Amino acid sequence: MDNNRLFLAVALSVAILVGFEWLMPKQSHQALLHHAQTTTQSTPAGDAPRPVTDLAPPGTQPAAIPAPTHEARLPIDADKVQGSIDLVGARLDDLVLRDYQETIKAGSPLVRVLEPQDQKQPNLVQLGWSAAAGGNVKVPDSATLWTADQPKLTPTTPVTLSWDNGAGLVFQIALSVDRNYMFTVEQRVRNSTGQPVSLYPWSRVSRSYTPQVTGGYLVHEGPIAVVDGRMEEMSYTSLKSKAADAGGTGWSANQTPAADGGWAGITDKYWLTAIIPGHDQATTASYRYQPNEGAGTYQVDFISQAPVSVPAGGTVSTSSHVFAGAKVVHLLEGYQSSLHITDFWKAVDFGWFAFLTKPIFYVLDWLNTALGNFGLALLAFTLIVKTLFFPLAIKQFRSMGKMKLLAPKMTAVRERHKGDPMAMNTEMMALYKQEGVNPASGCLPMLVQVPVFWCLYKDLVVTIEMRHAPFFGWIRDLSEPDPTNVFNLFGLIPFDPAVLAPILHLGVWPIVLGGTMLLMQRMNPPPPDPMQARLFQIMPLIFMFVLARQPAGLVIYYCWNNLLTVSQQWLIQRRTHLGGSRQVSTVSR
Repeated sequence: MDNNRLFLAVALSVAILVGFEWLMPKQSHQALLHHAQTTTQSTPAGDAPRPVTDLAPPGTQPAAIPAPTHEARLPIDADKVQGSIDLVGARLDDLVLRDYQETIKAGSPLVRVLEPQDQKQPNLVQLGWSAAAGGNVKVPDSATLWTADQPKLTPTTPVTLSWDNGAGLVFQIALSVDRNYMFTVEQRVRNSTGQPVSLYPWSRVSRSYTPQVTGGYLVHEGPIAVVDGRMEEMSYTSLKSKAADAGGTGWSANQTPAADGGWAGITDKYWLTAIIPGHDQATTASYRYQPNEGAGTYQVDFISQAPVSVPAGGTVSTSSHVFAGAKVVHLLEGYQSSLHITDFWKAVDFGWFAFLTKPIFYVLDWLNTALGNFGLALLAFTLIVKTLFFPLAIKQFRSMGKMKLLAPKMTAVRERHKGDPMAMNTEMMALYKQEGVNPASGCLPMLVQVPVFWCLYKDLVVTIEMRHAPFFGWIRDLSEPDPTNVFNLFGLIPFDPAVLAPILHLGVWPIVLGGTMLLMQRMNPPPPDPMQARLFQIMPLIFMFVLARQPAGLVIYYCWNNLLTVSQQWLIQRRTHLGGSRQVSTVSR
């Protein structure tokens, strides 16, 4: 009975944690949407900016975009990224990450975060201007050919793109890139028309395909923003639905000038493309969706709330940043501090338990630095956790030991009151009181450890530091399932049975996990009810298959945790003599 209550308590705890993660973001979205609707300021009539999009209205055809050519591209060659900028439209649409490959296989291509419009997965960043309503100003568009003052963009050679509209205005985009993933942008307009000109500077992230979401409910993938200190996450499906009901715009909110500014973009499990307007600017952030013959186009953009006036003979500039790269926790925090970006670290989805998930990540990251292997870091972290919870473990195992010695008396009580459950429960409670046993006391230590287990699981799934982190032997990626499979004799048969059914995948480490669970069962009293006992016996088999598709790092943690638990229990029982056959009354004294 004690084990069944323990298992039930753990299952309920996990269900509560998962439910909290699943439901709370919906509540957050509703609250932020209400905030956006009630705080968005109206723009004076006659000066409303045009939507930040070159997409045609529904029912019409978009303007043709010139095919990119080698001559019309500006190479990017930095420490962490490489690619090019399309000078037709000044689009940052070609970027790969030098330090990350798509898979762990030799020769695997580098991860691509930005891709041109004519490729399979168009994903780009663009900056530009919109003319104020009623203004007859020729502004650059997606067909504009820009000129560059340098042959290549590198960390030591910034580049300025220029375009003359032929009517007295020169538009410039000055770009620089650091040694990681951050681009600094300055949009400038020089006015030689003899009269002031009003323009709305904007920036956008555009994605013209619907990616396969890989993180499930554990990781947000899609549009993401922090505006005026509030975070807004929206799925691709939700954006489609809301945009259809609101003329193409699924969400918008105002960012007021502040010491720390907002940001918005589109996030994947490990990668982020985001635009960060200057924190001294008043901007409006929006999520948009435009259907077309394909998957449609998702867009996240910022636009100035009020037009910027460029005086005659003068020059006006606005600054911003563009991030396109890996969501490395310490790097995001560094940018947050140096560039005054509000909650930039939240691009990594630590969840609503970030107050626990994030510190656990820091400990793992430090241990990895010290030990040189994330697998060893997991083992060391587990040892630290078991040491911290050792006083609770003593209480748990003492209670379970007493219950084990009490089992014959409990069985006798059940036999005497088979047809009278009320009498059986009454006598059982009296027995517990007489022997000084609390049947629920063994559950508390396990319940306290459930959040730690859950947060460790989150860290393994969401942090790029765990991605492609090797262990020993055949485990070359702790964030992926154990690649071995007993159903093809661990690779001797050149066929993957999991292709037929995912359940037909069972690696070595999940089998080891089942063995450790059986060992734990032998250390604990069996349920007195025969049916419960049989169900309890098959739990290791169920867990083997359930965790077979989970990250190998999690399974290794679970195996090591179980072995430490068995060792602690054996030590405690030996020191307290609860593993022998002494009478319960003697123990209770």
